[in-house]
Amino acid sequence: MSKADEIFINMCKDILENGTSTEGEKVRPHWEDGTPAYTIKKFGVVNRYDLSKEFPIMTLRKTALKSATDEMLWIWQQKSNNIHDLHSHIWDEWADEEGSIGKAYGYQLGVKHQYKEGMFDQVDRVIYDLKNNPFSRRIMTNIYVHQDLHEMNLYPCAYSMTFNVTQKKGEDKLTLNAILNQRSQDVLAANNWNVVQYAVLVHMLARTCDMNVGELVHVIADAHIYDRHVPIIKELIKRTPKDAPKFILNPEKKDFYEFDRNDVSLEGYEVAGEQIKDIPIAI
Repeated sequence: MSKADEIFINMCKDILENGTSTEGEKVRPHWEDGTPAYTIKKFGVVNRYDLSKEFPIMTLRKTALKSATDEMLWIWQQKSNNIHDLHSHIWDEWADEEGSIGKAYGYQLGVKHQYKEGMFDQVDRVIYDLKNNPFSRRIMTNIYVHQDLHEMNLYPCAYSMTFNVTQKKGEDKLTLNAILNQRSQDVLAANNWNVVQYAVLVHMLARTCDMNVGELVHVIADAHIYDRHVPIIKELIKRTPKDAPKFILNPEKKDFYEFDRNDVSLEGYEVAGEQIKDIPIAI
Protein backbone atom coordinates (compact mmCIF):
# COMPACT_ATOMS: atom_id res chain seq x y z
CA MET A 1 0.00 0.00 0.00
CA SER A 2 1.22 3.48 -0.85
CA LYS A 3 2.00 5.48 2.29
CA ALA A 4 0.15 8.44 0.77
CA ASP A 5 -2.99 6.29 0.49
CA GLU A 6 -2.64 5.08 4.08
CA ILE A 7 -2.30 8.66 5.34
CA PHE A 8 -5.25 9.83 3.23
CA ILE A 9 -7.53 7.00 4.37
CA ASN A 10 -6.71 7.51 8.05
CA MET A 11 -7.18 11.27 7.76
CA CYS A 12 -10.56 10.93 6.06
CA LYS A 13 -11.78 8.37 8.61
CA ASP A 14 -10.70 10.66 11.43
CA ILE A 15 -12.51 13.65 9.92
CA LEU A 16 -15.71 11.68 9.29
CA GLU A 17 -15.71 9.98 12.71
CA ASN A 18 -14.31 12.69 14.95
CA GLY A 19 -14.73 15.94 13.06
CA THR A 20 -17.15 18.77 13.75
CA SER A 21 -19.83 20.04 11.37
CA THR A 22 -20.40 23.61 10.23
CA GLU A 23 -23.99 22.87 9.20
CA GLY A 24 -26.27 25.74 10.16
CA GLU A 25 -23.36 28.10 10.79
CA LYS A 26 -22.57 31.25 8.83
CA VAL A 27 -20.09 30.08 6.16
CA ARG A 28 -18.57 31.90 3.19
CA PRO A 29 -18.32 29.04 0.63
CA HIS A 30 -21.38 28.11 -1.41
CA TRP A 31 -22.30 25.80 -4.26
CA GLU A 32 -23.05 27.06 -7.76
CA ASP A 33 -26.77 26.87 -7.02
CA GLY A 34 -26.31 29.26 -4.10
CA THR A 35 -26.69 26.62 -1.36
CA PRO A 36 -24.27 27.07 1.57
CA ALA A 37 -21.36 24.62 1.37
CA TYR A 38 -21.07 23.07 4.83
CA THR A 39 -18.18 20.87 5.93
CA ILE A 40 -17.07 18.26 8.41
CA LYS A 41 -13.71 19.50 9.67
CA LYS A 42 -10.71 18.70 11.83
CA PHE A 43 -8.38 21.28 13.28
CA GLY A 44 -4.61 20.92 13.13
CA VAL A 45 -4.04 17.90 10.90
CA VAL A 46 -0.34 17.04 10.49
CA ASN A 47 0.81 14.51 7.88
CA ARG A 48 4.42 13.42 7.33
CA TYR A 49 5.80 12.07 4.06
CA ASP A 50 9.32 10.64 3.81
CA LEU A 51 10.30 11.52 0.25
CA SER A 52 13.47 9.47 0.53
CA LYS A 53 11.37 6.30 0.79
CA GLU A 54 8.57 6.86 -1.72
CA PHE A 55 6.81 9.51 -3.74
CA PRO A 56 3.52 10.51 -2.03
CA ILE A 57 1.04 10.21 -4.87
CA MET A 58 -2.28 8.49 -4.19
CA THR A 59 -3.25 5.31 -5.98
CA LEU A 60 -6.87 5.32 -4.77
CA ARG A 61 -7.53 7.57 -7.76
CA LYS A 62 -5.27 9.25 -10.27
CA THR A 63 -3.51 12.48 -9.44
CA ALA A 64 -2.35 14.30 -12.57
CA LEU A 65 1.36 14.71 -11.87
CA LYS A 66 2.21 16.96 -14.81
CA SER A 67 -0.76 19.28 -14.27
CA ALA A 68 0.00 19.55 -10.55
CA THR A 69 3.64 20.30 -11.36
CA ASP A 70 2.60 22.87 -13.94
CA GLU A 71 0.56 24.82 -11.38
CA MET A 72 3.39 24.66 -8.84
CA LEU A 73 5.87 26.00 -11.39
CA TRP A 74 3.39 28.70 -12.41
CA ILE A 75 3.53 29.95 -8.82
CA TRP A 76 7.10 29.17 -7.78
CA GLN A 77 9.11 29.40 -10.99
CA GLN A 78 7.18 31.77 -13.25
CA LYS A 79 5.90 33.70 -10.21
CA SER A 80 2.84 34.49 -12.26
CA ASN A 81 -0.62 35.59 -11.22
CA ASN A 82 -2.12 35.32 -14.70
CA ILE A 83 -4.04 32.24 -15.80
CA HIS A 84 -2.89 32.68 -19.39
CA ASP A 85 0.52 31.42 -18.24
CA LEU A 86 -1.09 28.22 -16.93
CA HIS A 87 -1.92 25.14 -19.00
CA SER A 88 -5.04 24.18 -17.02
CA HIS A 89 -8.27 25.97 -16.16
CA ILE A 90 -8.38 25.40 -12.40
CA TRP A 91 -7.96 29.11 -11.65
CA ASP A 92 -10.47 30.44 -14.18
CA GLU A 93 -13.13 31.01 -11.50
CA TRP A 94 -10.95 33.56 -9.72
CA ALA A 95 -9.47 35.44 -12.70
CA ASP A 96 -10.58 38.81 -14.03
CA GLU A 97 -11.09 39.69 -17.70
CA GLU A 98 -7.33 40.05 -18.23
CA GLY A 99 -6.63 36.70 -16.57
CA SER A 100 -5.20 38.11 -13.35
CA ILE A 101 -5.94 36.65 -9.91
CA GLY A 102 -4.67 39.82 -8.26
CA LYS A 103 -1.70 40.16 -5.93
CA ALA A 104 -1.87 36.50 -4.95
CA TYR A 105 0.30 33.40 -5.05
CA GLY A 106 3.00 33.82 -7.72
CA TYR A 107 2.84 37.60 -7.52
CA GLN A 108 3.98 37.53 -3.90
CA LEU A 109 6.86 35.14 -4.58
CA GLY A 110 8.11 37.47 -7.32
CA VAL A 111 8.26 40.61 -5.18
CA LYS A 112 11.87 41.54 -4.43
CA HIS A 113 12.94 42.38 -0.88
CA GLN A 114 16.06 43.98 0.54
CA TYR A 115 18.45 41.71 2.45
CA LYS A 116 21.98 42.34 3.72
CA GLU A 117 23.28 40.47 0.67
CA GLY A 118 21.14 42.41 -1.79
CA MET A 119 17.71 42.24 -3.43
CA PHE A 120 16.02 38.85 -3.73
CA ASP A 121 12.52 37.56 -4.32
CA GLN A 122 11.44 34.83 -1.90
CA VAL A 123 12.26 31.87 -4.15
CA ASP A 124 15.71 33.14 -5.05
CA ARG A 125 16.38 33.84 -1.38
CA VAL A 126 15.50 30.24 -0.48
CA ILE A 127 17.89 28.92 -3.12
CA TYR A 128 20.63 31.36 -2.05
CA ASP A 129 20.37 30.31 1.60
CA LEU A 130 20.20 26.59 0.83
CA LYS A 131 23.42 26.93 -1.13
CA ASN A 132 25.27 29.38 1.11
CA ASN A 133 23.82 28.95 4.60
CA PRO A 134 22.00 25.60 4.60
CA PHE A 135 21.78 25.24 8.38
CA SER A 136 19.97 28.54 8.79
CA ARG A 137 16.65 28.26 10.62
CA ARG A 138 15.26 31.19 8.66
CA ILE A 139 14.76 29.63 5.22
CA MET A 140 11.08 30.20 4.58
CA THR A 141 8.48 31.84 2.36
CA ASN A 142 5.17 33.54 3.15
CA ILE A 143 2.57 34.68 0.64
CA TYR A 144 -0.19 35.61 3.11
CA VAL A 145 0.59 39.32 2.96
CA HIS A 146 -2.08 41.21 4.87
CA GLN A 147 -1.50 44.56 3.19
CA ASP A 148 -2.32 42.98 -0.19
CA LEU A 149 -5.25 40.74 0.81
CA HIS A 150 -7.79 43.25 -0.50
CA GLU A 151 -6.20 42.94 -3.95
CA MET A 152 -6.24 39.11 -4.01
CA ASN A 153 -9.10 37.39 -5.81
CA LEU A 154 -8.56 34.41 -3.49
CA TYR A 155 -6.70 34.41 -0.19
CA PRO A 156 -3.79 31.91 -0.24
CA CYS A 157 -4.65 28.46 1.13
CA ALA A 158 -1.15 26.97 1.07
CA TYR A 159 0.63 30.08 2.30
CA SER A 160 4.02 29.21 3.78
CA MET A 161 6.98 26.89 3.30
CA THR A 162 9.75 26.38 5.84
CA PHE A 163 12.88 24.57 4.69
CA ASN A 164 15.22 22.79 7.07
CA VAL A 165 18.46 20.99 6.23
CA THR A 166 19.89 18.03 8.13
CA GLN A 167 23.01 15.94 7.86
CA LYS A 168 22.26 12.22 8.05
CA LYS A 169 24.93 9.93 9.45
CA GLY A 170 26.88 8.11 6.76
CA GLU A 171 25.72 10.38 3.92
CA ASP A 172 27.92 12.89 2.13
CA LYS A 173 25.08 15.03 0.86
CA LEU A 174 22.84 17.14 3.05
CA THR A 175 19.12 16.35 3.29
CA LEU A 176 16.41 18.88 2.43
CA ASN A 177 13.22 18.80 4.52
CA ALA A 178 10.23 21.11 4.35
CA ILE A 179 7.03 22.08 6.14
CA LEU A 180 4.01 23.17 4.10
CA ASN A 181 1.57 25.29 6.10
CA GLN A 182 -2.00 25.46 4.87
CA ARG A 183 -4.79 27.45 6.52
CA SER A 184 -7.59 25.51 4.83
CA GLN A 185 -7.97 22.49 2.58
CA ASP A 186 -10.74 20.82 0.60
CA VAL A 187 -9.58 17.24 1.28
CA LEU A 188 -11.23 15.58 -1.71
CA ALA A 189 -10.37 18.16 -4.34
CA ALA A 190 -6.96 19.34 -3.20
CA ASN A 191 -5.22 17.18 -0.60
CA ASN A 192 -3.08 14.90 -2.72
CA TRP A 193 -2.79 17.54 -5.42
CA ASN A 194 -1.01 19.86 -2.96
CA VAL A 195 1.09 17.06 -1.47
CA VAL A 196 2.31 16.05 -4.92
CA GLN A 197 3.06 19.66 -5.90
CA TYR A 198 5.22 20.37 -2.89
CA ALA A 199 6.91 16.98 -3.01
CA VAL A 200 7.97 17.84 -6.57
CA LEU A 201 9.13 21.27 -5.36
CA VAL A 202 11.33 19.67 -2.68
CA HIS A 203 12.78 17.28 -5.27
CA MET A 204 13.57 20.15 -7.65
CA LEU A 205 15.13 22.36 -4.99
CA ALA A 206 17.16 19.44 -3.63
CA ARG A 207 18.49 18.77 -7.13
CA THR A 208 19.28 22.48 -7.59
CA CYS A 209 21.21 22.60 -4.32
CA ASP A 210 22.86 19.15 -4.65
CA MET A 211 21.00 17.65 -1.69
CA ASN A 212 18.99 14.52 -0.97
CA VAL A 213 15.26 14.74 -0.33
CA GLY A 214 13.99 14.17 3.19
CA GLU A 215 10.63 14.75 4.84
CA LEU A 216 7.69 16.84 3.70
CA VAL A 217 5.49 17.74 6.66
CA HIS A 218 2.01 19.00 5.75
CA VAL A 219 0.25 21.09 8.40
CA ILE A 220 -3.43 21.86 7.74
CA ALA A 221 -5.23 24.20 10.13
CA ASP A 222 -8.72 23.39 8.78
CA ALA A 223 -8.91 20.04 6.95
CA HIS A 224 -12.46 19.60 5.75
CA ILE A 225 -14.75 17.40 3.69
CA TYR A 226 -17.64 19.24 2.06
CA ASP A 227 -21.15 17.91 2.60
CA ARG A 228 -21.59 16.96 -1.06
CA HIS A 229 -18.21 15.17 -1.01
CA VAL A 230 -18.96 12.83 1.89
CA PRO A 231 -20.42 9.95 -0.19
CA ILE A 232 -17.58 10.28 -2.70
CA ILE A 233 -14.97 10.10 0.07
CA LYS A 234 -16.69 7.08 1.66
CA GLU A 235 -16.56 5.21 -1.64
CA LEU A 236 -12.99 6.27 -2.35
CA ILE A 237 -11.47 5.05 0.91
CA LYS A 238 -13.06 1.61 0.47
CA ARG A 239 -10.82 0.96 -2.53
CA THR A 240 -7.74 -1.26 -2.25
CA PRO A 241 -4.61 0.86 -2.74
CA LYS A 242 -1.70 -0.08 -4.98
CA ASP A 243 2.02 0.26 -4.33
CA ALA A 244 3.61 3.66 -4.71
CA PRO A 245 5.16 4.33 -8.12
CA LYS A 246 8.74 5.46 -8.71
CA PHE A 247 9.19 9.20 -9.25
CA ILE A 248 11.59 10.30 -11.98
CA LEU A 249 12.97 13.83 -12.33
CA ASN A 250 14.83 14.58 -15.54
CA PRO A 251 18.48 13.80 -14.58
CA GLU A 252 19.85 16.22 -17.18
CA LYS A 253 18.54 19.30 -15.39
CA LYS A 254 20.02 20.77 -12.23
CA ASP A 255 18.67 24.33 -12.20
CA PHE A 256 15.24 25.08 -10.73
CA TYR A 257 14.52 27.57 -13.49
CA GLU A 258 15.16 25.00 -16.22
CA PHE A 259 12.50 22.50 -15.14
CA ASP A 260 9.11 22.25 -16.82
CA ARG A 261 6.11 19.97 -16.35
CA ASN A 262 7.51 17.43 -18.82
CA ASP A 263 10.56 16.80 -16.61
CA VAL A 264 8.54 14.75 -14.13
CA SER A 265 7.25 11.23 -14.68
CA LEU A 266 6.20 8.10 -12.82
CA GLU A 267 7.20 4.49 -13.33
CA GLY A 268 4.68 1.81 -12.38
CA TYR A 269 1.78 4.11 -11.51
CA GLU A 270 -1.36 2.00 -11.09
CA VAL A 271 -4.63 3.26 -9.68
CA ALA A 272 -7.22 1.34 -7.69
CA GLY A 273 -10.33 2.52 -9.49
CA GLU A 274 -11.93 4.81 -12.01
CA GLN A 275 -11.26 8.52 -11.91
CA ILE A 276 -13.85 10.58 -10.04
CA LYS A 277 -15.15 13.15 -12.49
CA ASP A 278 -17.15 16.36 -12.12
CA ILE A 279 -16.39 16.86 -8.42
CA PRO A 280 -18.53 19.79 -7.25
CA ILE A 281 -16.30 22.67 -6.13
CA ALA A 282 -17.44 25.14 -3.50
CA ILE A 283 -16.81 28.78 -4.37
